[in-house]
Amino acid sequence: MAELNIRKRGQKWEYRFEGSKIQGKRNQLSKGGFKTKRECVEAGTLALAEFNRAGILIVPSDISVSDYLDYWFDSYCKMNLKYNTQLNYIQLIENHLKPAFGQYKLKALNPTAIQDYTNNLKIKGFSKSHVVGIISTLSGALNYAIEPLQYITTNSCDRIKYPKFEDVEKKRKEKRFIISTSDFNKILERFPQTEHFYTPLMIGFYTGLRISECFALTWEDINFEKSTISISKETIKRNFGVDVRQVLLSKGKKEEKSAWYFDSPKNETSNRTIKIGVTLCNVLINEKVKQDKNRAIYGEYYNIHYLKKELSEKGDDIFRIISVEACIQCSMPQVNLICVRENGEFVSTDSFKYCSRVINHDLNINFNYHSLRHTHATMLVEAGVNIKAIQDRLGHAKITTTLQTYTHTTQASEDNLVDVFDNILL
Repeated sequence: MAELNIRKRGQKWEYRFEGSKIQGKRNQLSKGGFKTKRECVEAGTLALAEFNRAGILIVPSDISVSDYLDYWFDSYCKMNLKYNTQLNYIQLIENHLKPAFGQYKLKALNPTAIQDYTNNLKIKGFSKSHVVGIISTLSGALNYAIEPLQYITTNSCDRIKYPKFEDVEKKRKEKRFIISTSDFNKILERFPQTEHFYTPLMIGFYTGLRISECFALTWEDINFEKSTISISKETIKRNFGVDVRQVLLSKGKKEEKSAWYFDSPKNETSNRTIKIGVTLCNVLINEKVKQDKNRAIYGEYYNIHYLKKELSEKGDDIFRIISVEACIQCSMPQVNLICVRENGEFVSTDSFKYCSRVINHDLNINFNYHSLRHTHATMLVEAGVNIKAIQDRLGHAKITTTLQTYTHTTQASEDNLVDVFDNILL
C-alpha cells in the first residue's frame, strides 16, 4: 500500500505518494501549494485514502441501510428500470424500508429483524402482495450489494418465511371483471361511435391491449391491407426535469412539470404485431374518416401532435408528446394519434377515468379498462384457442402469466368440461 510523504518546498508544503506503475514506469502522485504542514497532511491523507479505495465512493463497513438504498436506487434502478417501476420502488424505500431499517448498518442487517418486520406488516393488515413487494425490493437491493458490489456475502431476505394470509388470490380473481356481451352493448349505447371513448373501448374489447398501449397507437401502426396492429410503444405520464424522489415528495401538490411521453413497451414480448377482424377494421376506418373531416372543419384550430426528443434518467431517448394548434409552425416530427377528441386533442389514460366512473356508477357495471383485456383473453380460452397464441397476442413475457391470470374457471368453461367428459364415455 502506498505511503504518504510530506515535504516543504520553499514556503509551501507538498504531499507525494507512489501510484501504480504505468507501462512498468513509476507513477508518483503529488500536489503542492499548501500554506501549512497540517493542511498538506489532511489533503494528502484524503487523496491517499481515495487512491487506496480505487475509486470506491462508499465504505461498505460504515454505510447505513438508508444510504445504501439511495446508492442502489441511483446506480441500479435509475439505470435499468422503467419510470413507473422507479416510482414504485422509491415509494417502498421511503415509506417502508428506510423507516424500518434505515438506521442499521448494511452489514448488521439480519434475518431476525426482517422476519419480525414481515410479521408486523401482516398484523397491520397489509395484503400478501404488498408485503411481498416490500420484502422483494429489499431483497433485490441486497443482491446488488452481494454482486457486483461485494459489500456483503449473504442476503438476509433469502430465508424469510411469509406468514399465512387469507385467500387473497380468490379476492383478486373476483376483481378481474369479465364483461358480458350484453353489458358491453350497454357500454356502447352510452358511448356510441360519436363519442371519443368509443374507439379505445372497441380496441380493448377486440384486441386485449393494455390501456397504455391502446392510447399510444398511431395511424402508422395500423395496416389495413394486412388487417394488423403493431404495438411498439406505450404512453406514460412523467415529470420532466424533476428527480424521481421529488415526484414522491410533491405527491398531492400541483404537478406543474408533468407531461405525456411515448415509452417502450412493458417487456420485449410486448413489442408485437397482432391480427384484427373485420369489425375492428371498420371501426378504425370510420374513425380515420371522422378525424379527417374534423381536421377540415377545425382548420387552423385543430390540434396537431409532435414528438420532442429528451433523455431519460438512463440516458435513453424518450419522446414527449407536444400538442399545438395547426396554425403554429413546428419543426419537430409529427405523430398521428388514433385516440383523440373532436378537435384533435390527445385522449390520455387519465381522461379515460371519466368513462370508467360512468360505467361503474351510472350503468352499474363492474369495469376498468383492464377488464376488457381479461374479457378478451377469457373468451379466447373458452373458444379453445391455443394458449401460446393467446400469450403472443397479449404480449406476456412468460406463458405462466397467461395460464395463471387469464385462464381461471368460468361457468362456460366448466360446462364445456362436463360435456367433453360425457362425450368421452359415449
